[in-house]
Amino acid sequence: MAGANTAAIAFIGFGEVGQSFSRGLLANEGVAIRAYDLLFGSEAGRRLEVAAQELGVVCASSAQEACSGAAFVFSAVTADRAEVVATEAAAWLKPGQIFVDVNSAAPSTKQRAAAAVTAGGADYVEAAVMAPVLKPGLKVAILTGGPKAQAASDALNTLGMNLTPVSEVYGRASAMKLCRSIVIKGLEALMVDCAAACEAWDVKDPVFASLNATFPSIDFHALAADMRERVATHGVRRSAEMREAAEMLAAAGFHPGLSAAIADAQQRGARRKESAR
Repeated sequence: MAGANTAAIAFIGFGEVGQSFSRGLLANEGVAIRAYDLLFGSEAGRRLEVAAQELGVVCASSAQEACSGAAFVFSAVTADRAEVVATEAAAWLKPGQIFVDVNSAAPSTKQRAAAAVTAGGADYVEAAVMAPVLKPGLKVAILTGGPKAQAASDALNTLGMNLTPVSEVYGRASAMKLCRSIVIKGLEALMVDCAAACEAWDVKDPVFASLNATFPSIDFHALAADMRERVATHGVRRSAEMREAAEMLAAAGFHPGLSAAIADAQQRGARRKESAR
């Protein structure tokens, strides 16, 4: 593994997470980052390439090229692509490389991804990002799992990350993340629909006043505005995450309908923003 002052790091996926983490990691002397995103080389991906260049990240022409020689490979795609990316990477990752899967996927998805990566000889660390990344950036709280979780967390924390190992068993960290997400993403969906209905009937002020009386520590006007923006901006990604939560519930023998409905609501919220453009 590369030392903390000469770390070679790769990102597969260069959206908000990849960019935020790269910005923080490159503040360390000796860190070099290469990235690959499916959108690179396209008109839609030009913004990502410009962001990479401005940060000092080298854009690779393939995921394999980005990850060649990297001590740590971060998979930061979407929940529905997490297993596919891990399986593809397993074919060319080398022993000693650590694949850090930060995607919000179901425990079973992470377990299958881990099996693919480790079968190829590389190491796999499950990583569950526990809050939105944009404001805290590299300091966002992340739970890690797997046999290499402690070693990887120690090394990456010296570069400014905030990783906490929670288990040597794959799946536990993701379960903690998704159980929390059922509440957070569910509340977002509820507030968006509540606010929309209030506006349709012009009853927002009395309804929110009633809610404020019941929960005096919460400013429901501010909460509704904040959650509507979160869903509009991140609904597509959150929808994929909640479908993973539904898979987790189904695998445990529980009815997945509520999480599936939250996924649909998040998707609708994102579509409303798209249609408003």
